[in-house]
Amino acid sequence: MNKEQLHRFISESTGNERNICQIYAIKDGKTVYDDCWHGFRTEDAMNVNSVTKGVVALLVGITLDKGDIKSVDQKVMDFFPEYQVKRGERTIYDVTIRHLLTMTAPYKGRSEPWKKVCTSEDWTLTILDYLGGRSGITGEFRYATLGIQILVGIIERATGEKCIDFANRNLFEPLGLPGRILHGGSSKEDQFDFLMNKNPRKVEWYADPQGTVTAGWGLCMSARDMAVLGMLVSDDGLYNGKSIISKEYLREMTKPKLRLGERFGNMNYGYLWYKPYDDREVYAAIGDSGNIIYVNRELKVSVGITGTFKPRIFDRVDLIEQSILPAVG
Repeated sequence: MNKEQLHRFISESTGNERNICQIYAIKDGKTVYDDCWHGFRTEDAMNVNSVTKGVVALLVGITLDKGDIKSVDQKVMDFFPEYQVKRGERTIYDVTIRHLLTMTAPYKGRSEPWKKVCTSEDWTLTILDYLGGRSGITGEFRYATLGIQILVGIIERATGEKCIDFANRNLFEPLGLPGRILHGGSSKEDQFDFLMNKNPRKVEWYADPQGTVTAGWGLCMSARDMAVLGMLVSDDGLYNGKSIISKEYLREMTKPKLRLGERFGNMNYGYLWYKPYDDREVYAAIGDSGNIIYVNRELKVSVGITGTFKPRIFDRVDLIEQSILPAVG
């Protein structure tokens, strides 16, 4: 399949590919594919859902590199000394940053408290109320979009600045990408529109009433933004010869920590990044609706894909490897 055939395939798709808005691919530092659908342009942004988690993992690495966080084994409660722990709660004192990064942190209750958190004045402190529980630290994988919010709170406590400012100054702008702006509305209706609206968005990042950005969803990026971030991972944290994030952290971030189940394609999991294959240097930050940063260290290729909201689309690794990589050579 060549580039023209790929464009037509997506344009005419009646299946999972029909929600794709942008595809952008970089190989050996050069743009090799840039295409758009549904009226999108290269510079337009889209809420990339859980790809946001992968970006937060990068920000944790930068915070570690700067020494503001001492170790991923540092206790979560070190950063919230004023937080009033619920009576009888003990497990929360044992939870570390590593538990959050690997989705092995324990939480109370069977489901995430979306309404409680997303209608509160401080989303980070509210989700802390659900961290811990009677079962203790079990090492069990528990996918928790709201729980990751605690990582953003830690970044802000550790660095002394808002996460969006830290991200712009240390990640987006050094890569030549536009700085993100806050999307400050937090009503139920606004959150629904933010998820479901199929029009291009500004380069914004959803935030709670405190101006603290969401960690598990809500970052708006273009496919180009994501491909550039992917090349940073592929190139061991270097951009134009300058180190943005350490090679050591990126290697640890993408190193398998857990084997996931069928729901997650039986992939390996590192620090909020997936490793689809045991024996290949391929990694991905994956969000609902097929949003993805795909990194292939072997081929020095990075691909970003954005898509409007469409349920039950998890990853596009197969599409990339079967259709996009052959088209870019």
